[in-house]
Amino acid sequence: MAQNGTMMQYFEWYLPPGMLWNKMKDEAQALAQSGITALWIPPAYKGSAGVNDVGYGVYDIYDLGEFGQKGTVATKYGTKDELLAAIHALHRAGIEVYADVVLDHMMGADGIELVNASEVNPGNRNEEEGEPQQIAAWTHFYFPGRNKVYSDFEWHWYHFTGIDWDQKAKETAVFKFEGKEWDEEVDAENGNFDYLMGADLDLDHFDVITELTQWGKWFIETTDIDGFRFDAVKHMKFSFYQNWLDSMRRDTKEELFSVGEYWNADLGALKNYIDTTKGALSLFDVPLHFRFMDAANSGGSFDMRTIFDGTLTQDNPTRSVTFVDNHDTQPGQALESWVPDWFKPLAYALILLRQDGYPCVFYGDYYGIGHSGIAPKKQMLDCLLAARRNHAYGKQNDYFDHPNLIGWTREGEEGHPGGLAVVVTNGEGGIKHMYVGQAHAGETYYDCTGNRTEEVTVGEDGTGDFSVNGGSASVWIKKKEGENAV
Repeated sequence: MAQNGTMMQYFEWYLPPGMLWNKMKDEAQALAQSGITALWIPPAYKGSAGVNDVGYGVYDIYDLGEFGQKGTVATKYGTKDELLAAIHALHRAGIEVYADVVLDHMMGADGIELVNASEVNPGNRNEEEGEPQQIAAWTHFYFPGRNKVYSDFEWHWYHFTGIDWDQKAKETAVFKFEGKEWDEEVDAENGNFDYLMGADLDLDHFDVITELTQWGKWFIETTDIDGFRFDAVKHMKFSFYQNWLDSMRRDTKEELFSVGEYWNADLGALKNYIDTTKGALSLFDVPLHFRFMDAANSGGSFDMRTIFDGTLTQDNPTRSVTFVDNHDTQPGQALESWVPDWFKPLAYALILLRQDGYPCVFYGDYYGIGHSGIAPKKQMLDCLLAARRNHAYGKQNDYFDHPNLIGWTREGEEGHPGGLAVVVTNGEGGIKHMYVGQAHAGETYYDCTGNRTEEVTVGEDGTGDFSVNGGSASVWIKKKEGENAV
């Protein structure tokens, strides 16, 4: 990970089919210049809904847009050749690529198998409701379109733990296959949250572990990706990715930065996962996302001094990936919890311009979401990204000393002498008297957001009075010789 590295989630839920890999290639240089150092890309393999599958309805993990399956050769995002060309362009621009991977479940099977299964209580999956009965399960995957290229592995019912549809009775329920048990190392919601959707992979089955390990090595070698974003880790045996990543790092690439999506606002659950997996992967700071939601929707009553309380960023910053919103929280999605527009600059300042956490910018914020009428915030984000890339270095001084109006400074360091001062408020505007370092005495600072138009001269003692408007953020950086402030 680069110093002051910044990740971008390079997709949102409602993208039109066929454009993303090419856009990614075309935008590579511009993204690098804006300060993006890594892209998290969507699932790259064939989904059960073909060109309309965002990637989480996993069908064939070996089909990266190369075979005629599910009514299409290309995935929603393009062909295999377009994917590889985009990754190559990103690497040339100095941008790493993290691939979204879903190894929790599969969907869209090629055939039905008869299997004995028990219906379980959806609110407590540990409770079986009645005796096992024979169901018809979509569990036979043999991928006729690929016809055994890359792997001749066929999936059968015994490679899975359960499913949510009985074709014989035309019934939707959570069914657990006879002789199978839910994994114990999973989130405790619903008694046991192993089962999420589709045909649930049995991560204790030797053949499954072997096939997923072989696939991982093939995928890294084929695409040359630099890391992973893992979906739905709270539903998967915790030790699986620890062991899987250990094998990948040993046999392919040593670094392989990896981050998991453990969707839980309780810090304790995230800490337990990191402890159990011995820190094999980072996690998204879901509690911080909900702190942003609370702060934005409290009508000014939220105490901004506590914004990082109960967050992974405060507890374990080296394992925290910070974000404001993502494809699941955007309007219309399952976990919708969209941070309102007015608070976005504050939230992004809090993740991009401080020393803790690895920040992730959302495509839907940067480019907008046409489907939902959400305007792009590229100009605001480019301003903050430039401030992060050029100025957010060195000692951090916090001024979290007012319930609405908080600030911090960075003093700069050798090689990055700039320094900056940030003030944010969820209430009325005001002024923060802050220390930016005696090395900056006499320098002129201006608000690169354009929200404030005056200039601030740093005093001989290294302090200055930095203003902010109500309900906004101001980012004060050093004015270069001959530069107009705004």
